[in-house]
Amino acid sequence: MCNLTFKENGTETSSTTYAVGFGSVILVGLPLNAVALWILICRHNLKTPSVVFMVNLAISDLLLVISLPMRVYFYTTGMWPLSNFACICVTMLFRNNIRSSAFFITFICVDRLLAVVYPLRSRHLRTSSNAWKAAALVWLLVLVMNIPESVVFARFLNSLTEASCFEFPCPPRSTMHYIQPILVFSMLAVNIVCTALVSWTLNRHLNDSARVNNKVNVMLIFVMNLIMFTVFFLPVSLGILIRRWRPFLTPLVCLASVNCCLDPLLYYFSFDGFWRKKEDVDSSAARE
Repeated sequence: MCNLTFKENGTETSSTTYAVGFGSVILVGLPLNAVALWILICRHNLKTPSVVFMVNLAISDLLLVISLPMRVYFYTTGMWPLSNFACICVTMLFRNNIRSSAFFITFICVDRLLAVVYPLRSRHLRTSSNAWKAAALVWLLVLVMNIPESVVFARFLNSLTEASCFEFPCPPRSTMHYIQPILVFSMLAVNIVCTALVSWTLNRHLNDSARVNNKVNVMLIFVMNLIMFTVFFLPVSLGILIRRWRPFLTPLVCLASVNCCLDPLLYYFSFDGFWRKKEDVDSSAARE
């Protein structure tokens, strides 16, 4: 979907490729996440922590998708018609998706770990109240991270002689460029540990894990989480940080945006009855 042709070359082909790539993400990601969000809210019990985190993940993906039309316009026309504030908002929506998605996917991973490895001892932790508090804390943290980053970006945009967005010969740098890779690396490490513990439990402690239905689906969740980090989140985070990767930054951004199209698969494999009515899901949640 994304091409490794550099925008710095000024070729019309590369710009068109990026426009098609981001446009494809909109066409696929918008309906998938909208439908997934509707199903999670209407057909599943919002009192379970997994659903709470997945609802917030779907919202994060939808916020990313609504920011992509302006990228399509920019790479189609080569012009930025809006204000610097609009450029900051669109850019922050993309970066917030990486950060919030990393947190919510990790929370889903930890929740599945507790459900499989410590099903009884973790019941007082795995509550909807704690899940909503964690989700609120994530959004607050993401917004706080936006403040210094937006200030630096605004000063940089005001110094330009003509309006532009997304493509700069020397983009601004802030402390967030170092914090984001650290955040992604840390969340990836947590996901790796959770994957190893759950795999060990399912393979060795057969009696304790006998109650876990669809063990293949359980492991698919963890595998998909690792793919999200290693393929979509980590490369673009390093691309923002490492200067030598700057020519690859636009294709990495394009690649990272594809994560919102794959998250609905995570929702599907997380529930035995993703399409079932809420009453049936409630009874399954009670058994869990």
